[in-house]
Amino acid sequence: MVDTVEFELVSPEKLLLSKAVDMVVVPGMEGDFGVLPRHAPLLSTIRPGVIDVYEGNQVTERIFVAGGFAEVTGQRCTVLAEEALLVGDIDRSAVERDLSEIRDDLLDAKTDEERMAIEEKKAVAEAKLQVTA
Repeated sequence: MVDTVEFELVSPEKLLLSKAVDMVVVPGMEGDFGVLPRHAPLLSTIRPGVIDVYEGNQVTERIFVAGGFAEVTGQRCTVLAEEALLVGDIDRSAVERDLSEIRDDLLDAKTDEERMAIEEKKAVAEAKLQVTA
């Protein structure tokens, strides 16, 4: 009987994490979802937020992801993240500076496409601030 789920977190640069865990909670676009062994197959887009990795009854790792995709099978959860970093590595003051610049850029946006791209950056920065609060 399988009592763990294989979790893999991949960023564009490298494989960040690959191990057997008890549960993973992923920030899906339509809400957070938990992945346990024998989970039903699922594909989901990911919103900016935190992946919680559980071993035993406690969270052992918290990883911020800026978006991407998750694929879940009965034995595995694979997350392809646009950006990923440990929550503890987020520099709140740097994010606040970035957010200030992003807001200025938003005021200067000339097209809808440019505005949408800047809004996405703003959403990521705001999500980073939320997890460091």
